[in-house]
Amino acid sequence: MSKAGDTIENPVTGERIVVRVGTEDSGGELLVVDGYVQPGGAVVGEHVHPAIEESFTVVSGQLGFRIDGRESIAEPGERLHVPAGTAHDWWNAGEEEAHAVVEISPGERFEEMALNLFGLAQDGRTNSKGIPNLLQAAIFAREFSDVLYFTKPPLVVQRLLFGALSAIARGLG
Repeated sequence: MSKAGDTIENPVTGERIVVRVGTEDSGGELLVVDGYVQPGGAVVGEHVHPAIEESFTVVSGQLGFRIDGRESIAEPGERLHVPAGTAHDWWNAGEEEAHAVVEISPGERFEEMALNLFGLAQDGRTNSKGIPNLLQAAIFAREFSDVLYFTKPPLVVQRLLFGALSAIARGLG
């Protein structure tokens, strides 16, 4: 569990997170972070959090967002809310480091997922977009299916494919 001041980086996607309110501080209910994204940086891809809400308040720079199919650029002072179950994606849309305060509720499982994904990137176990190899992605998708799923390929295809591949991956160790 995180506490205020903890920092983690994803060297592949250009993200750096500094915790303001950690899951240890909130009993797992809330995670509030300062999110910094380098120029050209982005989260791993368009995704959905089935039961997690996120809010973003841009502090500096420009963040590109696609929320429920609508794309926009958020400037400093703008706040965006992503309800649970809504497809979204975000990236640095400017020439300088972007900074946003991100609020995630509930936060505990989201934090576990993010630490896992950032750890894979730090260990060199992702591609240039921060995506783990197919077998690792299958295990990741199964483990964190309550936290997120990607919009492509369709969810039914992901469940079928990753179900079979995760069994193979576990068998291979």
